[in-house]
Amino acid sequence: MASTLPDYYAFLGIPQTATQEEVRIAYRKESLKTHPDRLVNATPEEKRKATEKFQAVADAYYVLSDATRRKEYDALYSTRTHQEKADDPNASSNFFSQFASMFGASTGAQPGATPPGRPDADYVFADVFDELLRPEVQRHAPWWSWTGAVCGAGLGFIVANVPGLMVGAYAGNRLGSIRDAKGKSVAAVFSQLGGDQKAQILRALAMKVLGTTLG
Repeated sequence: MASTLPDYYAFLGIPQTATQEEVRIAYRKESLKTHPDRLVNATPEEKRKATEKFQAVADAYYVLSDATRRKEYDALYSTRTHQEKADDPNASSNFFSQFASMFGASTGAQPGATPPGRPDADYVFADVFDELLRPEVQRHAPWWSWTGAVCGAGLGFIVANVPGLMVGAYAGNRLGSIRDAKGKSVAAVFSQLGGDQKAQILRALAMKVLGTTLG
């Protein structure tokens, strides 16, 4: 058994008596504060530390947001002294390495992205913020709308020169919009965005959730 247990209540800044809704609210705040993609100009070391903290916050939410996982975690938590609990991200990594079988396979994780049983932090984030992320993602990344417009314009120009280009671009854009809306999950689209686009979206989410911008 590991000598140090990650203090997931400390990671989220909540008491052990917190309700499930309070766990969710705390995760939203802490994940926005620690999300590594908001650090556009960070050094590799700063990015690494932020990524570790962001993953540990996702671990905390994954464990405490589920009644069964939380009960099993609390059983371990109650056996440890204050000195044996830590808010060090490394403690969370070690915890999942040793107790992965306790929670079973993670949900929504990309194969090989994290140790078995450990949640994929980006997918946890996108799942919790799905409602708020969806309009931001669709506004920033209409990949198929653009692709459809370009392809439709090209075909239209070949068939009917300039008038055909305009009609083809419009038709292609509309078909692409359907693909944008239904083709991929919010998590998948968000994970494929560039760093600047993610930073813009995170700032917008921070305004909605925290009432402030993220530096």
